[in-house]
Amino acid sequence: MDKTSKVFRWIDKRYDLGIVEHFAKEKRVPQFKGSFWYYFGGVSLFLFIVQVVTGILLLMYYQPGAQSAYESVRFIVTKVQFGWLIRSIHSWSANLMILSVVIHMFSVYFTKAFRTPRELTWYSGFILLALTLTFGFSGYLLPWNTLSYFATKVGTEIVGVVPIIGKPIMELLRNGSDVTTATLTRFFGLHVAVLPALFTVILGAHLLFIQVQGISEPESWKDLPESKKKHIPFFPNFVLRDILLWLIVLNVLAILAVFFPWELGHKADPFASAPMGIKPEWYFLFMFQSLKFFPAKLAMIDGEVFGISLFGIAGLLWFLVPLWDSKTSKGKRNKIINYVGIGVVLYIIILTVIGAR
Repeated sequence: MDKTSKVFRWIDKRYDLGIVEHFAKEKRVPQFKGSFWYYFGGVSLFLFIVQVVTGILLLMYYQPGAQSAYESVRFIVTKVQFGWLIRSIHSWSANLMILSVVIHMFSVYFTKAFRTPRELTWYSGFILLALTLTFGFSGYLLPWNTLSYFATKVGTEIVGVVPIIGKPIMELLRNGSDVTTATLTRFFGLHVAVLPALFTVILGAHLLFIQVQGISEPESWKDLPESKKKHIPFFPNFVLRDILLWLIVLNVLAILAVFFPWELGHKADPFASAPMGIKPEWYFLFMFQSLKFFPAKLAMIDGEVFGISLFGIAGLLWFLVPLWDSKTSKGKRNKIINYVGIGVVLYIIILTVIGAR
């Protein structure tokens, strides 16, 4: 008997792993043309793990503060062995994680996996998307370079125009009336402590919902007999395919980090004027570009306030998709939801491209 079997028997004798083994073997995953999209949930989880590991390594050298943040990051990328690689992997994995989570969200939307009884899975997933975007926003300021400083200033100013609650939220984010060292310290605390704790709790609940209810079957299977439905075992078939995709993503990360290392830029100078053409990161670009199209005033309402209010309402409606995905009078699902999803995807892509150019 090999050592692996002995270890398994030793643990099994104390914790009864047979229950877990039985659950893993009985769990099945639907296999159809669109089953590829199921893997983006696992890819998002993998990239989050990469974020945690590389973030811990960077945390060993990073020092928050207007006089130390930029210098500590420069020390990491120039003096620490493979520091530049770890920072590049952390930055690239953050962007790929946001992309993966967005793709996962739309795949769930179009496969109607948010419908009963999986409403809580959708709600928790939406919160994870919001936290992922907040991760990106808070981490962007930490190098304290020119671009991150002024992008954060513009981003928090946009939040500040929201009626009534906007200014208090802006001051809460900035830890004052302007972007200063206090802002950097607050963003650092959010990025390395508050957000990871919240994300881990919500992620645990999200994964629990999935494990208890299983992976959803496509809508087209509802009228099919069980004999015509194809499934693969979750373990080891689906897990091994997931791991294979993780390895591919890891290779993509390595290539991006090596051949396109993340630039540090110049140290932020709060007294300097903002550089021309300042833009947020790509995942906020479609909103930023949209606000440019609103006139200064719309029926006595500030155009920017009107635009932000629209995005707020749109976000709330997207969160409540399981509630407004209603049936028609004949008992059939309203297909307008598909056209809404396609319209949202096209809108985001087109506005992002326009903003980038």
